Amino acid sequence: MESELELGAVFERIKVGDTVEKLSLVPRGRTRRRLSRVVVKRSLRTVCADRFVKSKMRLLSTSCGCNSGEIRGRTQKSGMMHLLFLLAVVLSCHGCPDRCLCSSQTVKCQNQDLDAIPESLPPNTKILFVTGNNIPNISVDSFPTVLEQLTDLYLSGNEIESVGAMVFEKLPNLVRLDLSNNNILTFSERAFPADNKLQLLNLSRSFLNHSYMDDTLTVLQRGNLHMLTVLDLSNNDLVILPGDIFTGLSNLVNLSMQNSSIISFLNGTLKVPPLRDLDLRDNSLKYLSPTTQTEFNLKPGLRLWLVGNPWYCDCSIEETLAWLKNSTQVVDIQNLTCAFPEALRRQALMQVEQSQLKCLGDMESVLETSYAFLGLVLALIGVIFLLVLYLNRKGIKRWMYNIRDACRDHMEGYHYRINGWSTLTFKRKNYLAKTHTAGHCILLIMPLLQRNAILLVYKFVLFNM
Repeated sequence: MESELELGAVFERIKVGDTVEKLSLVPRGRTRRRLSRVVVKRSLRTVCADRFVKSKMRLLSTSCGCNSGEIRGRTQKSGMMHLLFLLAVVLSCHGCPDRCLCSSQTVKCQNQDLDAIPESLPPNTKILFVTGNNIPNISVDSFPTVLEQLTDLYLSGNEIESVGAMVFEKLPNLVRLDLSNNNILTFSERAFPADNKLQLLNLSRSFLNHSYMDDTLTVLQRGNLHMLTVLDLSNNDLVILPGDIFTGLSNLVNLSMQNSSIISFLNGTLKVPPLRDLDLRDNSLKYLSPTTQTEFNLKPGLRLWLVGNPWYCDCSIEETLAWLKNSTQVVDIQNLTCAFPEALRRQALMQVEQSQLKCLGDMESVLETSYAFLGLVLALIGVIFLLVLYLNRKGIKRWMYNIRDACRDHMEGYHYRINGWSTLTFKRKNYLAKTHTAGHCILLIMPLLQRNAILLVYKFVLFNM
């Protein structure tokens, strides 16, 4: 730290009326900032002295006849010079980064196609917007200087894929962080310092790749987020959350997981004692398990939002329906509707009666009864068919004899007809004759088969009538 003597020696070389260029010769640092404050104070004293001299000169001008306009012009010129000097000092100490807008303690670098967070940020920055750019990763080098006054940091829509270790180390008073609308694949669990003061974390639409989900969410378990009160995980493909994902968030009060494709909760997922607001709208919940209901009951002041889930109004929702009718925690309970079965589709869940809930076990028993009845019918048909055959056994036997005799007569006729042929010709012709005879037998049998089949069907119909 520079001593007061060194500071005085430097200041002696720069008078109040000197240009800003001389002040810029002083190296940046605490010396320059202290020197600037001293220059500002002395400049203000000079302005006050000029005003005092101006008032005195007015009195003298009335007595000695001096040119009052000339005195007024010199005074105004001196005042303007001092104002420009003060403005230059302020800008030299708190420069605004290129392609950014600065006002008061807010810096906005929005939609400027930046590939990194600007380094030359004013040290008194309190709110920083770096949104809508193309910044693939943020690391400890993203904030090279300590920004003690920074409390709000907005980094949404930057296509961020990696959040490195100790990236927020030099932001000791960070309270609100927005990382929404990115594509985070890796999130270091050491991104935040151990004594961080983060209270709000927005990770909405930040995890587009489900395969990296478990690795990136470890920051919630081991990220030292003990003071976090508001967490937004909406619009992510969460599906099923690990059972201990929120165990490190001992002060979490508001949790939003809207539209995150959640189908169920593992045991212990929602064991966060101070939780007060839980948004589960537009997920894939079919019912609430008894364990989940118990966890909700342990938080009497909890407020739930459950609309937009595809509730299955069958046997599996009986316990959920009974819990809903006795609970006062669900804010939008009157807007819950059934999605299945089709007969109850869009019907208010609170208006569904117990008798309307068709359980899967009942359906299986109905199917078993149907299968048994079908088996009895088929067995009865088989018995009737055998009985018809038995009653017509003589006719069937006579029919079979007729077929045999007809085939034998045809075979004998062809045998006598080709008996005088030569041996070679006989063998070839005999084969052809047998084939031809077999064809004639088939042609002869077909009408008999058709006639007897018709008789069997006719007798079966008469018997059943």
